[in-house]
Amino acid sequence: MYKTILLTIDLEHEASWKQALPVAIDFAKAPGATLHILAVVPNYGSALVASEFPSSYLEKTLAKAKAKLAAMVAEHVPAQVKAISHVGAGRVHEVILEYIDSSGADLVVMASHAPDRVREFLVGSNADRVVRRSPVSIHVVRC
Repeated sequence: MYKTILLTIDLEHEASWKQALPVAIDFAKAPGATLHILAVVPNYGSALVASEFPSSYLEKTLAKAKAKLAAMVAEHVPAQVKAISHVGAGRVHEVILEYIDSSGADLVVMASHAPDRVREFLVGSNADRVVRRSPVSIHVVRC
């Protein structure tokens, strides 16, 4: 059914993939399917904040994220599932939307907490932003 599945996760919050990963794996068990697993290192939010970090901070953080993602995939993704790991950096929803295009995904699986009206009004949610802008189907797993 789906050939290219993109699972988005937050490496710092197991809840972002604990329930969504099995769903993505089920989709990826279809013949010829590939599971892309994307973790995003959020950007600093402002140039003022970024100036307080050492210049090598992002490079080191990306390297740690890649290692952590590789370990998670090795431990939790069955060998018969073709999986490709990706680590991006930037505004989370923007990076996810870019990876939808660059990976050729035809389905995105992502976890989302139950709606919290005040939080969503003030800052929004990445899942909501992706759902509203995605050119492909999104399977949201409530956690």
